Amino acid sequence: MFGCCVAGRLLQTNLQQVDETHALFELPNASSINHVCVFLLGTVPFPEGYGATVHFNWPGKGFQLLGMLSNEKPSAIFRLRGTFSSSTSYAAFDAMETQTTSSPSDVTAMLGISIEPLQQIQPQIDALHPSVTALAVAKPSITQNPSLLAEKIVKHLFNFVSSYSGGPASSQTVVPLSLITKWYENFATKIKTTGTGFLEREE
Repeated sequence: MFGCCVAGRLLQTNLQQVDETHALFELPNASSINHVCVFLLGTVPFPEGYGATVHFNWPGKGFQLLGMLSNEKPSAIFRLRGTFSSSTSYAAFDAMETQTTSSPSDVTAMLGISIEPLQQIQPQIDALHPSVTALAVAKPSITQNPSLLAEKIVKHLFNFVSSYSGGPASSQTVVPLSLITKWYENFATKIKTTGTGFLEREE
């Protein structure tokens, strides 16, 4: 059901089953790993309402939450270097941790996958990125409010056209179609490169 890949190495599908909802990948020579990609193989989807949390274990440090997978997000790349901070051990994987032995020069880390209900996963992900969550609650994006977004877009068009008319546009101002085309191209480029942030700044 799962696969993982470390840059420069072969794809791993040698999952070790811990129980029905928990599994592990061993990552040999872990000191040389910067990023790891974890993904669904596409053969078996998650049951409705379920996903998986992904955990990383550096020997002696316990399991640390990296992120999640779901049917809507079937793959993710996680940065490992610099994330080997101590954390609470993840109980379901404790028995497996003691089975992995390695010398200091050849550390074998583990990647744990835990299948859980999405309603249990989301609070864990929110706790992992508290600043992002707090910002989203404090100031909702204009993309979440269609009428506000439409108003901002129309205002942007009006200001753009006015800047070419030599003064404030009136109901009698004739606007060439080429000017609207130019606005659209500029607008689309800004959306692709910077998102909608510029609309909120142009007050």
